[in-house]
Amino acid sequence: MTGFDKWLRCRYLSWLLETDEDIMTQDEMKQAVARAAVEYAKNGIIGVGTGSTANYFIDALAEVKGRIDGAVASSEATATRLKNHGIQVLDLNNVGELEIYVDGADEITEHFAMIKGGGGALTREKIVAAASKQFICIADESKLVGVLGKFPLPVEVIPMARSYVARELAKLGGQPRLREGFITDNGNLILDVHGLSIVDPVSLETAINHIAGVVTNGLFARRGADVLLLGTPAGVKTYKK
Repeated sequence: MTGFDKWLRCRYLSWLLETDEDIMTQDEMKQAVARAAVEYAKNGIIGVGTGSTANYFIDALAEVKGRIDGAVASSEATATRLKNHGIQVLDLNNVGELEIYVDGADEITEHFAMIKGGGGALTREKIVAAASKQFICIADESKLVGVLGKFPLPVEVIPMARSYVARELAKLGGQPRLREGFITDNGNLILDVHGLSIVDPVSLETAINHIAGVVTNGLFARRGADVLLLGTPAGVKTYKK
């Protein structure tokens, strides 16, 4: 456990001792940050991420969908959920810069670097994030860490390069494992890299992306979040760069 993790745990335990209020569940924290993120969706076309927290955002967005002109989805699953709520889904190639991108994270640091891709949509998530003016990360407090890497790092790879990429990832100190029975929306495979302690996420993101056969990896450090809406038992806390 890092010094930051110990500090975070102590702060949480102190809060438990000081309050008599009911403790919010993890799902309630996700719902709270999703509702808070809707306040950033005021106009234009927005990008929407993938995963359980992003789904809560879509559900909340449906209540004010008249404020925006449409959305760009980071996965087929997200596109389907948006359409089911009557929100127009647009092709990124047919729109300009997006106003905001709202998505969750599997891990995020106080410096706004993230691991994403637990749901397998990391490549499209990274593209939509890059095309957006502002990245709003929504997460419950369990996702805030001192050092990235406890959550396995997803790497999307071209199928024919799977073994080669796995060997190269092992040279970087990781333990790559094929995500069995999973194919990305782009028709590729995912290697989940265990055993990493990522103290320099920008450098590792670049190094992995330079391996032939890698489409991209789940480190969002070169383009991290601009705003973090963090769900805590005491409510939503906002952090900005």
